[in-house]
Amino acid sequence: MELEEVLRVLDRLDEAGVSLCVGGGWGVDALLGRPSRDHRDLDLLVDATAFEEAVETLAALGYARETDWLPVRLEVAAPGRGWVDLHPVDVDAGGHGVQQGPAGTTYEYAAGDRTLGTLGGRPVPCLTRQAQLRLHAGYDPRPQDRADLALLRSLDDD
Repeated sequence: MELEEVLRVLDRLDEAGVSLCVGGGWGVDALLGRPSRDHRDLDLLVDATAFEEAVETLAALGYARETDWLPVRLEVAAPGRGWVDLHPVDVDAGGHGVQQGPAGTTYEYAAGDRTLGTLGGRPVPCLTRQAQLRLHAGYDPRPQDRADLALLRSLDDD
């Protein structure tokens, strides 16, 4: 997925008022302030109250439902442009979020797990270095995960 498409998606979701946070490889790149590698998809944590609005906004951009593992995640695809992996998160008034995981597990996000990064000169909400490191724990990393982890470890603490 190219940077220009990522920015297009983020701009449209922002215009629609969808509260989100960039995670995954693009989240690492947002912390770096530059793309570090090729990306298949854009991982977005989306406030569950705006989830359907996010899906509708992406549909208007040509993204169609492809992998539906709700309530854990929904992946939408636009041929030749990429995938957006949407993760619904229930966020309370204090900013604490809970995402459903596989087999009844959950992922917890403290309000402090969000920060601002930069992609293409545009500020974007993204997960902090510590949150990204925590999410990369507990599974056998793929080569791109190992690359992301190395970059995350090279950054200063938030």
